[in-house]
Amino acid sequence: MKTARLPLFTVYLTVMLDMAGIGLVLPVLPDLFGANDSSGHLAGASAGMAYGLFLSLYALMQFLCAPLLGGWSDRIGRKPVLTISLVGTAVNYAVMACLPPLWGLFAARAIAGITGSNMSVATAYLTDISSPDERAKRFGQLNACMGIGFILGPAAGGMLREAGLMWPFAAAAALAAVNLLMCLFVMPESRAVAPSTEKLNPLAPLTGIVVFRGIAGLLLAGGLFAIIGEIAGSVWVLYVEQRYNWQGLTVGLSLTLFGLFHALAQAFLVGPVTKRLGERGGLLLGVFADMSCYVALGLATKGAFIWALIPLLSLGGIGPSILMAVISKQVDEDRQGQLQGVIASLQGLAAIIGPVLMLNIYFLSREIMPGLVWIIGAALYLLCLPVVLRRSIYK
Repeated sequence: MKTARLPLFTVYLTVMLDMAGIGLVLPVLPDLFGANDSSGHLAGASAGMAYGLFLSLYALMQFLCAPLLGGWSDRIGRKPVLTISLVGTAVNYAVMACLPPLWGLFAARAIAGITGSNMSVATAYLTDISSPDERAKRFGQLNACMGIGFILGPAAGGMLREAGLMWPFAAAAALAAVNLLMCLFVMPESRAVAPSTEKLNPLAPLTGIVVFRGIAGLLLAGGLFAIIGEIAGSVWVLYVEQRYNWQGLTVGLSLTLFGLFHALAQAFLVGPVTKRLGERGGLLLGVFADMSCYVALGLATKGAFIWALIPLLSLGGIGPSILMAVISKQVDEDRQGQLQGVIASLQGLAAIIGPVLMLNIYFLSREIMPGLVWIIGAALYLLCLPVVLRRSIYK
């Protein structure tokens, strides 16, 4: 299968714009809650609790709805479902730009979570237009586009914040609107949808783990990968500030460098590594690179050592891209949307469980062994090895 350039370009740009929008508002979301007072707004501990629930709400809605939308994309096409998703994203940011009361924020967040199937549908779209041998490379490039968007977004959001709290959200809404127009008028449908008289059961995709029970081990490994990935997102800032006394600028620089190296690794390493080592070898390289980094992070007593670990951490990031390609080859083309929806649902579940679990481990152990959470992350990879080492999963 020869991949047409226009569909490939549009799906990459869609994901990059989506992540740029997330990055734009991420630095200012806490301000949205901290700015509230007793007249319908919040402060202090209540603000922290509300913010945590706000973040979890999106992940919960994704967990419930991503398989449904993924399954629908198999039935009615990728483009209509992606359009619905982008409408929900634009509405979410537009409402937040109006700085509404608390109930309005939660309502907008719920809409965004229900319709936010961008990544699962984009991944299914990429699967449609790529041959099996191209998928690991394409998934790496897709993740690289996510990284680029996420590098650009926070810096722009911080600058716009100086002009007023509403402007990062307004800019994110504008990006979502551009993305929606591109989806409507530029992006072609990636698959021919055959008419069907079979009744569409909206709850059927939620049984995806049972439907795909033949690859349950692979799906479970993907879920564990996602939980492990939540450690850095949840703990990194707290950890480096407490253990190495890093300040805001240093912390921000470390995150920017990680985003940069991650994007480079996804764009330029996934394909060549897979070609040279095979999917099994590439996946094992990513797993062992991440395990080594996590152990080193848990034991390192000098902050200077962390800078040397950032490129190696980025190398560990090739594992999920390769695993995604391996999983996609286990399912026929007509069920890729449902599969990607199930994967997105598992990732949503990880986004609900992971931060709460890892932050609690960190706060309970930081006075005795601050690096324990990283050691536990490395140990979780051991649970994935029996699946990853099986040669029969590599087609």
